[in-house]
Amino acid sequence: MKITPRKLNSFLFFKLPSAWLCGVRVLAIDAGSCTVSVKHRWMNQNPFKSMFWAVQGMAAELATGAMVMGSIANSGKKISMLVANNNASFTKKATGRITFVCNDGHLIDDAIKKTIETGEGQTLWMKSVGTNQEGIVVSTFNFEWTVKVKK
Repeated sequence: MKITPRKLNSFLFFKLPSAWLCGVRVLAIDAGSCTVSVKHRWMNQNPFKSMFWAVQGMAAELATGAMVMGSIANSGKKISMLVANNNASFTKKATGRITFVCNDGHLIDDAIKKTIETGEGQTLWMKSVGTNQEGIVVSTFNFEWTVKVKK
């Protein structure tokens, strides 16, 4: 199954409605990168009139996790995925449209290959960088994904 932005956005509506309601949308995805966008609105703001950090986190996580989902689907195996750890830094108020990009897709296939070969869980760190419409970085998120073959 090929994962497309349209399929992922439908997935959000049915399986992660809070992300969909906040405006998180996948713009582009391939094996190496994923781009997710969210616009600052009343629905997703904090008391300081910028985007709530958790909304940024949903978009940033999707930019990494969508590629993990795609690689698992392409493997043909039943593999579980879970965020084991994460951290973030915020460098500017998030207002307007924020676009998160992850270019770490090349790390996934090796972890999936190792978990299939060994049966042991594997971890990998992926980075998602959020920029505003002027191209200024507003936040950077790092996610430690674990993958493991299901028994």
